[in-house]
Amino acid sequence: ARDKALYLSWLASSYADAGELEHAAAVTIRVVDLATGVASERPWLRILELARRFEPHTGVDGVSVLIERVRSETPGLSSELSSG
Repeated sequence: ARDKALYLSWLASSYADAGELEHAAAVTIRVVDLATGVASERPWLRILELARRFEPHTGVDGVSVLIERVRSETPGLSSELSSG
């Protein structure tokens, strides 16, 4: 699950680079699903990196859902995400 989460996080980043933010957010939500319960910090660091990148785009479908999901799954780590 850890490796798949990492590979998918790179895919999500590529979608974001291409301007496909809806696809990027959907893939990142899948990364969150995979990383939940994995005893590795690295997928969560990638998730937080992606979530910070998506913050200016909360009007895009799926992005606000992703941001809230990350906040709920990582209350200690996600404190660096802006609150609004």
